This record gives sequence, structure tokens and C-alpha cells, in this order.
Amino acid sequence: MPTSEKPRRKSAHDRLMQAAMSLFYDHGITGTGIDAIVERAGVAKKSLYNNFSSKADLVNQYLEARHAEWLGLYDKRVATANNPRERILAVFDAYQDHAEFAYERGFRGCGLLNAAAELEAGDSGRVAVRRHKEQVESILAQHLGDLLPNDPDRAKSLAEHIAFLLEGAMARAGLEGNSKRLLAARAVVRNMLEGL
Repeated sequence: MPTSEKPRRKSAHDRLMQAAMSLFYDHGITGTGIDAIVERAGVAKKSLYNNFSSKADLVNQYLEARHAEWLGLYDKRVATANNPRERILAVFDAYQDHAEFAYERGFRGCGLLNAAAELEAGDSGRVAVRRHKEQVESILAQHLGDLLPNDPDRAKSLAEHIAFLLEGAMARAGLEGNSKRLLAARAVVRNMLEGL
């Protein structure tokens, strides 16, 4: 006789994190109070403090989750890339995937940079965002190194330029609320790579 199982309800931690991810992205960190997160998650306020030591802890976990979310999108894209050029373009594709994510109130740009803009200099959250951006540049440098194995200095320099182009495209895409600028930047990089 088959047994029917009820779908498991997400833990309080997961519901709080999901609520925070939506609200922080849509309204900003400062614009989102603890009460709104608790209400959205459908948990008691005590649950928040049982799962996170403070709002700052929740913010740091949010930043880590956004970073992991992007890495997951990148991993899917790079898995189908057949050469270094395609792997470089996979970075842009992962950013586009993130831009086209199921945001409730539309695309507002890079959630990590948006959060960093609200945090004080030296805040651990800003350090986490910087690490993410450095990792993206390192990924680009690795693929460019594969493309230009005899010219590591040029590969490093190109990685910096492409990272700047990517960040500029993300900033404009966030202001415009869509991924058109990312697609344009990807086309520029694709043309650049054809000449290498």
C-alpha cells in the first residue's frame, strides 16, 4: 500500500532567509526591518534570534547566499562551455541569469553591490562582496590564462578590463531594470575574444 507523504515545511531558518533575500533585494537592508522579515517568513520573532545572532548576522548570511546563488548559476553555464572563450562568456550568462531571476519587483542590479552601498566601510559584509567580485575576476583570469597560456600578464590585464566592463554593465542594467546592457557587454567581450 503506497504511503502519501506531506511535503516537508521549510525550516524557520530557511523561511527567514528566503524572506530576507526577497525583502533586502526589493527594499534594501536599511529599508527592511526585522518585523517585516518575521511577518513575511510567518514565524515568531524569537525564531529569528534563535537562528541568527543579529540582523548583521542575517545580512552576512544573505550576502553568502547571494554569492552561492550566482556561483550555482555560473556552474550550470560553465558546465556546457566547450572552450575558454565560452567559459568567459559563461560568466556574463550567469550574471544575465541572475538579472532574469524571479524577482518580485523587477531587476534592481547586483544585490551584492546594492547591499555593500548600504554598509559602512570596513563592515564584514563589504568584505564579503569584495571577495565575490575578486572571485569573479579570478574566474575570468583563469579562463583567459587558458586562452593565452604564454602571456599571463596580458591575461591578467584583460581579466581586469572585462571585470570592469561587467560591473559597468551590471550597474547600468540595474538602473534600467533589465539585462540589455549585460547582453551588449557580452557582445563586446565576444568580439574582443575573437581577436585573441
